[in-house]
Amino acid sequence: MGDLRGVLDRLPYLERLGVDAIWLSPFYKSPQADGGYDVADYRQVDPLFGSLKDFDAMLLEAHRRGLKVIVDLVPNHTSDEHAWFRAALSTPPGSPERDRYMFRPGKDEVPGSGDGNRPPNNWKSIFGGAAWTRLTEADGSAGEWYLHLFDTKQPDLNWENQEVREEMRSVLRFWLDRGVDGFRVDVAHGMVKEEGLPDWEGVAAMVEGTSEVRREPAPPGDAPGAHTDAEEPHRAVSPVYPPSPFFDQDGVHDIYRDWHRVLSEYGSDRMMVAEAWVEPAERLALYVRPDEMQQAFNFDFLMAGWDAERMAEAIDASLKAAQAVGAPCTWVLSNHDTVRHSTRFGLTDPTTFPKGIAGDDEQPDTALGLARARAATMVELALPGSAYLYQGEELGLPEHTTLPDEARQDPTFFRTQGAETGRDGCRVPLPWAADKPGYGFADSFPGEPASPWLPQPAEFGPLAANQQDAEEGSTLELYRAALAFRTARRLGTGSLAWAEVHAPESGLLAFHNRDVLILANMGFASAPIPDGWAVALSSGPEPAAEWELLQEVPVDCAVYLTRN
Repeated sequence: MGDLRGVLDRLPYLERLGVDAIWLSPFYKSPQADGGYDVADYRQVDPLFGSLKDFDAMLLEAHRRGLKVIVDLVPNHTSDEHAWFRAALSTPPGSPERDRYMFRPGKDEVPGSGDGNRPPNNWKSIFGGAAWTRLTEADGSAGEWYLHLFDTKQPDLNWENQEVREEMRSVLRFWLDRGVDGFRVDVAHGMVKEEGLPDWEGVAAMVEGTSEVRREPAPPGDAPGAHTDAEEPHRAVSPVYPPSPFFDQDGVHDIYRDWHRVLSEYGSDRMMVAEAWVEPAERLALYVRPDEMQQAFNFDFLMAGWDAERMAEAIDASLKAAQAVGAPCTWVLSNHDTVRHSTRFGLTDPTTFPKGIAGDDEQPDTALGLARARAATMVELALPGSAYLYQGEELGLPEHTTLPDEARQDPTFFRTQGAETGRDGCRVPLPWAADKPGYGFADSFPGEPASPWLPQPAEFGPLAANQQDAEEGSTLELYRAALAFRTARRLGTGSLAWAEVHAPESGLLAFHNRDVLILANMGFASAPIPDGWAVALSSGPEPAAEWELLQEVPVDCAVYLTRN
């Protein structure tokens, strides 16, 4: 799975790439039931990834190279192997240990029977199936139920409990004391549940999307997003429509105001970024008010797909909402929970958002998807605000769309009995060297090279970092050039103005940022380059010398233009 020493070894690569900071997914002690998002000890590095000494060495070297380091914080739930949950299991109902989690008595199958055989409410897990699991008490009797909005091995914490709040403040200070620059907050829209835990007929999703499996419409008269188990065991719909009693509750903002004060103890340059799947953009902006977090992932932009009108609308709405609270906007196209955009953009409908892709699903047009992905990245890196890049997209890696079922590890796949393919396809380890076992991902271990934790597809070989390094026209070199251009022109701290030639209804996205004109052709015909402008960088394969003669932007291409 890689380790912290491996991250340290790759810092020169990241520095040369041109990024300013790195965000590490969880490396804490964990049984790895959900890729580390099931934390057993927030203050220990899992031996799988090294030690606290390794973390400190990596952090020191990152800072020496001018790279900030953001660590992942998972506050909604712990692992069922956390010492707190084990203590809860060994104590009776009503104990202080159980109050740290969401334990509740069940409803009676027959009212008044006292059997408690039904869960406390009808909530569904985001990973599929029920969100409640019943305990067997120490005496062998059927006991209370505990809430897990994700896997059974991820019990939800009770954020009404002051001990929970104080513990997470302590965790923040532990890592801030070690020198981290900030936190990516997992499920930032979670934690607080509506009082009384009322029934809810919807099915929430961490990532809004679609599944081709049993996707029938809801019965007449049902709320949007409603379903019956017989018709559709797990459909991904908007996480807030109909409104959810466990996501985006107003009480979460008290938590972040509290955390903001903790970070302020360490100076003005520490930050939090929210992973909050909420809508509309105005709701997301609440997380980045001046006394809360500093940034929030902008999933509207990610969800827009390869469509000029949808992308322009997402840009407008996102900038407007962020500016209303004085926060920088963020932009992201791929992450560890979504199908890679180089693959999504190669589907017949490049605005679809599948919940994973399997071998018997539609397979993407790889070349088309990559061309569009390169162009979309050029747009992303030219927008004002912060851009987040997912590992491997700088190599143009596609989703592993033919991963065998026996290799899958995502709990979503198992909890939905395969109805959702899951997220393993975007998490396949990077290829560093085409001629090494595992493409060089795990060749630094003593003895024989280890097999990567997920198998890599054969098409990763030609995309290996050592194959693209210094190769003119490669995706790696495009990312390096675009990031260098972004830095040199200070586009991140610039502003957006739609250009006169902007015509999203025709597939042309065009805007100014400082003294740069950005054109992205998402239509079906070439677009002319305005008079007086010259191509400084292109996502297309054309050599720079050809642009003086071309004077038009091909379809599925983006360019940065500067004045002649």
